Amino acid sequence: QVQLAEAGGGLVQAGGSLKLSCAASGRGFSDYVMAWFRQAPGKERDLVATISRNGEATTYADSVKGRFTISRDDAKNTMYLQMNSLKPEDTAVYYCALDVGIPGEYDYWGQGTQVTVSS
Repeated sequence: QVQLAEAGGGLVQAGGSLKLSCAASGRGFSDYVMAWFRQAPGKERDLVATISRNGEATTYADSVKGRFTISRDDAKNTMYLQMNSLKPEDTAVYYCALDVGIPGEYDYWGQGTQVTVSS
């Protein structure tokens, strides 16, 4: 069983930065693709970024390319999302997720961390 716990959310002014972390418990963290999603009020949950098992391959939503950076430290069982040049439209609950089975279907989720960007 895997448990995920996000941290690092908060309130920041537009143009500011935040770094989210996602700590995983359980074995085999380094074997799995991981991702960050976000859900704004009244909207569907959207994929923000993914990172491969070895951390060499990453993907980003167009809306965050060039501003957000996903990374992982397998020695610490932790994934990160560095968010720079934040915009009010980045306001959402951010979730980390782990894909252990069918590619693209995430099996484990964290509880979410709120990010609020003021204008």
